[in-house]
Amino acid sequence: MIDNNAKYLGNVKGRAKSSRQVGALKFFLYSFIGLFLYFIPVEINGESAILLKHAIDWIGETFKLFIPYYALIMVLIGGIVPVISGKWKESKFDFTFTVAKLLGCIIAVMAVFNIGPEFLMAPDMIPFLWDLIVVPILLMIPVTIISLVLLLNYGILEFLSIFFQPIMKLIWKTPGASALDAMVSFTGGYAAAVIVTNDLYKRGIYSLKEAIIIATGFSTVSITFLVVIADTLDLMKYWNIYFFSCFIITFLVSAITARIYPISKKPNTYYDKPAEEKTDMSGNIFVRATNAGINAARDSKSLFSNLIDGYKGDMLKLSAAVTASILSIGLIGLIIAKYTPVFDIISYIFYPFTFLLQIPEPMIAAKAVSIEIVEMFLPTLLVVDMPIITKFVVAVTSTTAILFFSASIPALLSTDIPIKIRDIVIIWIQRTVLSLIFSAAIAHIVF
Repeated sequence: MIDNNAKYLGNVKGRAKSSRQVGALKFFLYSFIGLFLYFIPVEINGESAILLKHAIDWIGETFKLFIPYYALIMVLIGGIVPVISGKWKESKFDFTFTVAKLLGCIIAVMAVFNIGPEFLMAPDMIPFLWDLIVVPILLMIPVTIISLVLLLNYGILEFLSIFFQPIMKLIWKTPGASALDAMVSFTGGYAAAVIVTNDLYKRGIYSLKEAIIIATGFSTVSITFLVVIADTLDLMKYWNIYFFSCFIITFLVSAITARIYPISKKPNTYYDKPAEEKTDMSGNIFVRATNAGINAARDSKSLFSNLIDGYKGDMLKLSAAVTASILSIGLIGLIIAKYTPVFDIISYIFYPFTFLLQIPEPMIAAKAVSIEIVEMFLPTLLVVDMPIITKFVVAVTSTTAILFFSASIPALLSTDIPIKIRDIVIIWIQRTVLSLIFSAAIAHIVF
């Protein structure tokens, strides 16, 4: 009997050891692949970019005749699903947003078949939204789901949650997992970052307050957009200064806005219930983080099952919903910016700051940063011929303010994270003012 018990215990220990080894292999291998796809640039045909970007470019070129119709179908799905599901009946907000998505469907048809009033089909209106924002997002999401599945399901999330917990909680009042959001944002952009944030909010890893801090403070544009802005404003010769200014100011401003109204008043409630904390918090933090990652990878479903769940789940639904609303809300914003004096008036909010900060051409700088709430690239076009300090401050602020109606705001409003537009606008004003102060300080020192 004793021998049998010993044999049984030996088998159990053997299976446990084997299970842990498999978990360790999955944790290190899948996490490495996910990080490599998202963060390590590779040179192909003379172009240095992350592999996901190469894949997106290849798909865009290979299937360029079919992509407009694929994008149209996705936008139509995003607009029609709320009608079929009856979600539009749930609240005034849902009704308004459903109308916006249906309008986005009409705009998508206009974009694909090049039909509509001349003023709407101008290069800086519907074609701008369709070609430079909507189509890239709809190409990006299906490709990046592969990497997101690897990053969200095989331990790296749990590793980061423990390893960065002291830093993230102390500075930004968010869980350690939000470090992943920050990394995804600067490589994949706001759309991927907002999707990650929404997923972790629904899992109970983020509270409502934490999700809002992250979605309004971490989900900025990708490095690719920074390159476009820097190139347009002839700032590539100062690339390192520009990039690290954007990076540091984005998170410095987020640390401040997390502590002031309206974010400070948001409750720490959860979508359903908080995720269970299964990790032993004693001992070396690196060992604990690694063990948590290995255990998560060991307990996760197969890669195939997680990929199927990823493609069936919220990621594709959210990308469809986001792009439908981006078209309508973004177009309305562009029309207001181009044909009304609204942003000339709004610019007076920021003029005292641009004047006191001694930014050359302070009125133009104020208008440039006021128009960023419509589309983050528009300020660049207003200051192309301005002095270097003005160009630098506007280039940094338009990035670090994060929130704009042509994309990031509709993306946020399409999630399950409840936030009012009034609060978004207040946060945008706060971020813009703080970004002006910090970027102007750097500009006066450097230039």
